Order: sequence, then structure tokens, then C-alpha cells
Amino acid sequence: MAIEPILDISTIDLSHIDISEEDVGKMNPQAGDMRQLDYVSYVRDDNQLAVGIKNVKDDEFWVSGHIPGRPIYPGVLMIEAAAQLSSILYHLNADVDHFMGFTRCDNCSFRGQVLPNNTLAVVSIIRKFQRRRFVCDAQGYVDGLFMFEAKITGMMM
Repeated sequence: MAIEPILDISTIDLSHIDISEEDVGKMNPQAGDMRQLDYVSYVRDDNQLAVGIKNVKDDEFWVSGHIPGRPIYPGVLMIEAAAQLSSILYHLNADVDHFMGFTRCDNCSFRGQVLPNNTLAVVSIIRKFQRRRFVCDAQGYVDGLFMFEAKITGMMM
């Protein structure tokens, strides 16, 4: 089955910073090892779509144990990166400042391996937005190649 891209990732300057690492930290409480989003490189003018960047490092907590000798960035962390980016989209559209918890992941598939020293570009688009709940579709890419997709649901906590 062919993947329908949310966005042509080649049209985005992934080194550009629309939302800095510091501002990502202000919108999302995850810190340290659980921060899976370094910055946001692109936010569409209507705040409905964004591209977030995760620079996968070779000294992260999972590297030594997730396939010793052949580390692969865990899929659950890719989903977490997508959830963190989706939460930022919620905050850009909400008139309240609440913690949005990740409550559901649907239609998830993985098609490639993300390795240490890769840059994972995550695309998220709002599909449903309510004051207390949102649903986004997300996809991840490395060097323009499709890695994963998932539907992310979050809820005010």
C-alpha cells in the first residue's frame, strides 16, 4: 500500500527553527530523556500543521539496550515524538494552557529504521480539534524516506 504524504517534506528547510528548543520546553513538560522533540522547523500559517525535529544521538538512554550492537530508535519513542509535536499544535490553537496527555494511538505502522545520528522529521496535522481533545495524523521521515505513521489522540489532563 502506498503512503499518502501529509506534506512533501522536501519543501521544508529542516534546519530552520520556528519554535526553539526552549519554547518547546515551555509548551511541553517532558524533559531530559523523555524530551523527544528538539525544535519545530515549520508551522503552517493556520497552525494546523507542523514539522518537528528529533536529532537522534548515539548516547541516548536506549542505545546500549535496544538491539545491542545494532541500535534502532524505538518505535514507541517515534510515537512519543509525534505526540509531543501534536501537543504543540494543540497549544498553538487553544485559548487555555493545560497539559495535554497522550491517550490513544491508532493506525500505526513502521516502514523503516531510525538509527543513531539520524534526523527524524515528524509531520503532524490536526484532524479534529476541541477544547479538551484533539486528534492528529502524524508521519516520520529520515532523509526524505518514510519511517512511520500514526493517528495521535490527546486529551486535557
